[in-house]
Amino acid sequence: MKIGIIGAMGEEVAKLIARVENPANSEIAKSVFTAGKLAGQDVVIVESGIGKVNAALAAQVLVDKFGVDCIINCGVAGAIDNRLNIGDIVLSEDTVQHDMDTSYFGDPVGIIPRMKESYFKGDKKLIKVASDVCHEVNPEISIYSGRIASGDQFISDSDKKKWLSANFHAMCAEMEGAAVAQAAWLNDTPFLIIRAISDKADGSAVMDYGEFEKKAIEHTDKLVMGMLERL
Repeated sequence: MKIGIIGAMGEEVAKLIARVENPANSEIAKSVFTAGKLAGQDVVIVESGIGKVNAALAAQVLVDKFGVDCIINCGVAGAIDNRLNIGDIVLSEDTVQHDMDTSYFGDPVGIIPRMKESYFKGDKKLIKVASDVCHEVNPEISIYSGRIASGDQFISDSDKKKWLSANFHAMCAEMEGAAVAQAAWLNDTPFLIIRAISDKADGSAVMDYGEFEKKAIEHTDKLVMGMLERL
């Protein structure tokens, strides 16, 4: 089994890359893909860059050039569901692009025209493994499975947060997951989006965001390592 791992930002995958045994780097489409062994698994890890286009491109390269069997996208997100606290983890039961909008033509917001799917479901086996592992390696936080909403926007407005909740029943919002999910779905590749909560998505944590983000990434790092050992 070969596992592709995507992080939008370097800090989201830096510790994972540093642990790779016998790393081999390939620069493709201006991103560096690191292949090697991690926790006994064949992996390819990439910092994709921020945003949906970068994320989808990285996922396609993982499939086309490296032949990965599944894709894990780890990173941080802003909480939409008020149950979520800083550091908690959300696993993608499904994903949606909240900025996909052809409502002018009568489509519900989030629906991708002329595609069979717009809400892309995370792999059930990966969700189960991630949930079991997270309880072991991150016992101090809560873990949820739910909807992750993605768009090329950093959400920091209470009204937008309410809109995302009302229209999509999203648990959290970020900028890459649904694009990775769509690329994986188009390639019949199992995937899981993992998001640790770094902020409340309402502008309330600007001064502490860096510290919150660091703690959230620690949780995803432990989780991904634990998953690799279990898969």
